[in-house]
Amino acid sequence: MTAVRPIRIAAQVQPQHGEYAQLRDMVLTAEEIGVDIVYNWDHFFPLMGDPDGKHFECWTMLGSMAEMTTSVEIGALVTCNSYRNPELLGDMARTVDRISGGRLILGVGAGWQIRDYDAFGYAFGDAPSRLRALDADLPRTIARMAAGNPAPTRRIPILVGGGGEKVTLRIAAQHADTWHGFGDAETLKRKNAILDDHCRRLGRDPGEIERSAGARPGGVAAAQALLDAGITQITIGMDGTSFDPAVIRTWVAWRDEHNAA
Repeated sequence: MTAVRPIRIAAQVQPQHGEYAQLRDMVLTAEEIGVDIVYNWDHFFPLMGDPDGKHFECWTMLGSMAEMTTSVEIGALVTCNSYRNPELLGDMARTVDRISGGRLILGVGAGWQIRDYDAFGYAFGDAPSRLRALDADLPRTIARMAAGNPAPTRRIPILVGGGGEKVTLRIAAQHADTWHGFGDAETLKRKNAILDDHCRRLGRDPGEIERSAGARPGGVAAAQALLDAGITQITIGMDGTSFDPAVIRTWVAWRDEHNAA
């Protein structure tokens, strides 16, 4: 019988619309309240609000997060495969794993935000080419993580983000410890089933992959639909304009009550 996964709560500290000291306080407050994971994201400009507002880079921020925190797992939700050589990304991940004492999750995706590509000189291509690159690059990143000296403190968990049914979910079935999906509960439930099918075709137990999604409008009152869809990791997004510790406390209390039942 497959063990029931505990619910985990993540806070995504979106590195936009705040001074770094404010974002740092958000990370520390989320850890103090008791979330399981603190994520940021890998973009170069804000995704919401003022498109030219304040914004900070993902992996330098993760190095800072690794130093400032002591217990939460940390990672990007998600890092863009296109922005760094895959071996470089693997060595960055190994280093942040070491700085954090073994708390890094390597979240990866194929990329989608064209402004990032254009402003930083990356070739945007098209969705199929970016997915082919992710498919080819992720094994290289994983191999480089393991080959560094000193080695990572653990086998660094992989999170794959995205919902492409033919390629992204197959990549998740091959490599992911966590899959992060998007959409409403019905969409997530359907894509979870497709991920399960990919796992079976590859000879992998679908129960090995944690299923993750963002919190839905309605907060904990709407969370049962996510659980019914197979989601056990729920992420609350926040930035310098929307941080509310009370919201995080509500989700952590809901998690604790549900996991104790």
